[in-house]
Amino acid sequence: MTQSYTTIKFAIIEDVATISLSRPDAANAMNPVMARELNLAAIECEEHQGLRAVLINAEGKLFCAGGDISEFAAAGKQVGALIREMAGDLHLAISRLTRLKAPVIAAIQGTAAGAGFSLAIAADISIAADTAKFTMAYTNGGLSPDGSSTYFLPRRIGDRRARELMLTNRILTAQEAADWGVINQAVPAETLDQTVQQLLKTFKQGPTLAYGAVKALLNDSFNHGLETQMELETRAIADCSMTRDGQEGLHAFLEKRPANFIGH
Repeated sequence: MTQSYTTIKFAIIEDVATISLSRPDAANAMNPVMARELNLAAIECEEHQGLRAVLINAEGKLFCAGGDISEFAAAGKQVGALIREMAGDLHLAISRLTRLKAPVIAAIQGTAAGAGFSLAIAADISIAADTAKFTMAYTNGGLSPDGSSTYFLPRRIGDRRARELMLTNRILTAQEAADWGVINQAVPAETLDQTVQQLLKTFKQGPTLAYGAVKALLNDSFNHGLETQMELETRAIADCSMTRDGQEGLHAFLEKRPANFIGH
């Protein structure tokens, strides 16, 4: 399946998908078209057999300035319908990417606000240039957060800090975002691509089914009691052990050699 995109760029090369936000002249602001195209790209990721990793990045100076306020204002009394459509597509995209077996990496080269912040917090691994800044921004416009942020942010950084960011729109530097747990790492801007590509290489060569099990267990861990979660862990590790990669990992360890994981 090949889609034609106008607000993002999408490609899958050697089983690694890249989704690039591509409205640099509009600060990569989220509009209904971009949300719909993110959902279509997520579907393409789901449909690609053997996918090993997904990279989300952006063109231009900003990662994503949030929702496209000019389109919201132009919609007039239809703004509620426009936002329902846009949020629905964005949420489907995030749900699909979250539930992929393949790890999702966000490479954040500039300011991530609103929906951009939400994309950063939803990714499995987020790495930012040290010049990037992060702010929720929603309540500055009289709006409440979306994009999964009220789900992921308290899970990543705790309720107290999540409330502070959402209620005050405090701006975090990249290093502060890393210290708070909003992102994994802040790196010099000139080394961002190199750092991300090395991580993609690791995931591309790794045990994708095991990565998927990790994601599934962690995604639902707040929804279960101890015994239920341990039962799910038992099922997952047993299932992994019977895969080709599980067997390869066990034998490679015993034979003291690097494992050759093929993703299944």
